[in-house]
Amino acid sequence: MPRIPVHGVLLLDKSLGWSSHAALGRAKWLLNAAKAGHTGTLDPLASGLLPVCLGEATKFASDLLDADKTYAATVRLGETTTTGDAEGEVLERRPVQVAPSELEAVLAEFRGAILQIPPMYSALKRAGRPLYEYARAGVTLERAARPVTIHALELRRLGRTEIDIEVRCSKGTYIRTLAEDIGRALGTGAHLRALRRTAVGALTLDAAVSLEALEAVSAARRTECLLPVDALVQDLTPLALGAEEAARWACGQTLELEPRADAARVRVYVQSVVPGQFMGVGEVSAAGRLRPLRVMASRP
Repeated sequence: MPRIPVHGVLLLDKSLGWSSHAALGRAKWLLNAAKAGHTGTLDPLASGLLPVCLGEATKFASDLLDADKTYAATVRLGETTTTGDAEGEVLERRPVQVAPSELEAVLAEFRGAILQIPPMYSALKRAGRPLYEYARAGVTLERAARPVTIHALELRRLGRTEIDIEVRCSKGTYIRTLAEDIGRALGTGAHLRALRRTAVGALTLDAAVSLEALEAVSAARRTECLLPVDALVQDLTPLALGAEEAARWACGQTLELEPRADAARVRVYVQSVVPGQFMGVGEVSAAGRLRPLRVMASRP
């Protein structure tokens, strides 16, 4: 069956065991879409929100790549592993005796701007090869610490040897590294036992569907599971243009608007269409000039 143009955003609840690439391919096949991409990899060990951009939505995926992410994580105290997560072999076991006050004091150390050393078992590349290839060959390379921000880090459960935490963090944060660092600070060692992504920017699991649920829907109705393209840029201020202005702007012209206090990105609509046709993303300068940044292919 030939692929068809499908435009929108699928909030996919990725199951354990699926790579992000495989889950993306399956979703693309189920929707018979011509073009698709995801907005941030989830390891097979992790489940949860994987926004899939289809068709014109792929133009606006970069906003989610840079967005904050929220995770629910289970950290096993007292055990370190070769990979920093439950897939690796246990390297060391230590006794665990952690008081709630001690744990809270350690968690407080990791809130805000911190430095992280990326794990060897990661997709970061060195000399064109991902670090995990070196790690699997028994080679450990020096990695520079990178700045990340932990916006929120809350304890949800304290067990005898496990803790559940909720983390909202900046792009590039490794939760397995955070788990290891927490264990190191406690003196017990630790690894990441389970991970579930619950939000990407303003998008959450509330409206997400699994591959199994998508497959259970008839092929003719699967696109009903999609959000509109502008769901990716809801954090931007909306700006409505008349039909003539919108047509000029969509062709690459800069429009003269009212001056404003500072420059800002906006999501642009044509107001002659009810409830408003999304045109794309632009930037308004302090002088009031609206220039296009990314524009939908369709015209008003």
